[in-house]
Amino acid sequence: MCSTFPRCFPRRSCRSYRVNDLSAPFLACWSRFTTWRRMRTQSGSSTTGTSNSSPEQTLRAGGKWFKKFWRSPTAQTNNNGSSTTDGHPSPTEAEKPVVNPNFEECLEGQYLFEAAQLLIDREKHLFGEITEADAIKAHEEGVKKLAADQKALEKRIEQTVQQSLSLSSEEEWSALTSAVKAINLEEEQDQLWRQRCRTPPAWRPKKWKEHHDKVLHELVYSRLENPSSPTGDQVNLSSIQADIQSMGRQLKEDMQWVVEVVKNCYPPEMDICNFYARQYHQTFSARLRKIADFVLDDKDCSFLLRWVKEFYPGILEKPELASNINTEELGNLLPDELLKPLEEQYLSKQQSDLMIFIGRVLDEAKKEWDQGKEPTRDDGCYVSPVAYDVIQFINGIVTSAHITVRDPHKAQKITSNLTDFMQRYKEFHEDIIRQNKRHSKAFIKANLSCVKQFRDFLITESHLFPKNVRENCLRGLTEMKQSAHTYLLTPVHKILKPHYKKVGTSDWLKKNTFEKLLNSTEEELRELQGLTQSCHQELIGQLQQEMTVEYVRRLLKGEVKLKDKDRQLMAYMTVKENAERLHNLFARMGSKQDWLKEIQTKMAEVLKLQDIPAIQMQIVSVGSAYPDLSEKHVSALLKLKTNLSKADRKIIKTTLSDTLKESRADPGTRTFFSKVEVR
Repeated sequence: MCSTFPRCFPRRSCRSYRVNDLSAPFLACWSRFTTWRRMRTQSGSSTTGTSNSSPEQTLRAGGKWFKKFWRSPTAQTNNNGSSTTDGHPSPTEAEKPVVNPNFEECLEGQYLFEAAQLLIDREKHLFGEITEADAIKAHEEGVKKLAADQKALEKRIEQTVQQSLSLSSEEEWSALTSAVKAINLEEEQDQLWRQRCRTPPAWRPKKWKEHHDKVLHELVYSRLENPSSPTGDQVNLSSIQADIQSMGRQLKEDMQWVVEVVKNCYPPEMDICNFYARQYHQTFSARLRKIADFVLDDKDCSFLLRWVKEFYPGILEKPELASNINTEELGNLLPDELLKPLEEQYLSKQQSDLMIFIGRVLDEAKKEWDQGKEPTRDDGCYVSPVAYDVIQFINGIVTSAHITVRDPHKAQKITSNLTDFMQRYKEFHEDIIRQNKRHSKAFIKANLSCVKQFRDFLITESHLFPKNVRENCLRGLTEMKQSAHTYLLTPVHKILKPHYKKVGTSDWLKKNTFEKLLNSTEEELRELQGLTQSCHQELIGQLQQEMTVEYVRRLLKGEVKLKDKDRQLMAYMTVKENAERLHNLFARMGSKQDWLKEIQTKMAEVLKLQDIPAIQMQIVSVGSAYPDLSEKHVSALLKLKTNLSKADRKIIKTTLSDTLKESRADPGTRTFFSKVEVR
């Protein structure tokens, strides 16, 4: 600069002079001086004006040094290897003047924030108070140049933002970070101009943030319009399914990229993850709405619905996305008016498929029955695949539908016709019993295992069924179990009937009579083998109860007369011993009906007791435990003791009536005597 420049002005601040107060030479020197001061100021501070770091530190990005800015472009090297400038030896490295990069160099190096800062500085300078003719002309030229540079920077920033989802190097990552800073800087400058009472430049406001959002919207649209998904995964998919899957995969990959990479290029206040999420959600939703408007076949309908209700929410629920995105604000991909018909079509198809699949299972069982085949054995037990296969179909289809429609009550529609299947199964079961073929017992034993499995499934997985369907199915299964028990136990009772007739007679007091009953019972119990453990336990438990009922019925028939204390004591010993031996036999076979022995023992005690109050207490004990004990039962029992007067029997029965009034209301008590018929 001019070496005489400092002597051209008094010592007061040069800034106090106005441009029109100066002559042409002084004006030229003034222009050079202000330029020199600005460069010195910039070289001694960061681009943001908040630190004292060197320009070299300021312009470092992505770990690369912008070294070419720190050498004078006019520097030459002499023959001695020393550097010269304009023919004079250059100063030492420490004394070399620092030269900031100009706008073009910043733009070329992708230092977009620094480039924006330079343009803003030029804008501030150009739009100050200029009145001198020469200065005005220079101003106009500067404005044109600045406008051109503004467009160049805007274009470069737009290109950088467009590459947000395909950053492949550290330099591109740094460029995006710098571009975002430049956008925010320009937003601040727009705001400053709004606050000034002066005419802004033609390019203000720039609205770069708004333009940034528009660019990203178009970017998201183009990526979902032309997704880059592997074609190998689209084999056997319809065109609609392939289109949906490609968009979904692209959305998933891009959102993962946003939260892992792009997020780090933006300040937190820009909330870029949620911005991208909204763009992808809205674009994906718009595309799916167009697809949903078509009349879709069942497979396409199911595929679309699963993406809307299952796969897409599953993507957003991944931890890395869920921690950065407010999924609740996004809402549903499809509105209810489009979603409801899709759900109805999907659920109807699932219901139809279920009934077809389980119908085939039953048809296969019928086919084996018609061919005379016995059910297979597993560990000695007859088993049927009907229950297992049907349960797998129900559990799989309904559970999957629950996940898809995200509503357990809607998913229950699939099993609404299950009662029809159970009715068919029950009819098949009854037909086996009615035909009574050689292999009928084996099939019924296998069916009992299926009934148990179905019952447990309906109880433990009740949420899969409408309440009325579950109750109807359970009722039908109970009837099937009872008919199976009757079919298997009726032959047993038929063989034991001659031995039953001895109970309660004079011969009954002889031990060998009941011994024959026990021996025959044990033989028949062996014929009931072939059931699963739980089913076998239930069956022999029912046999034990029916034999006990028959025993008590025969005893109360009153054929034996206990005229004195000795015969009553003998009857007491006989009933008690019979109860013990019958219990031991069934317990050895696996029965858990211990309470049946107690009934016979309590009745035996009544036969032994001679004191009226003691008899009253014993009757009360029996009536409290079994509220279905009636006066008829008590009267028949007391008539066995022929030494009791009619008045004594009346007193005892009155005591029972008072007891029953208090205990009948308890629902937890067992019933037994209601099965014992007394004339």
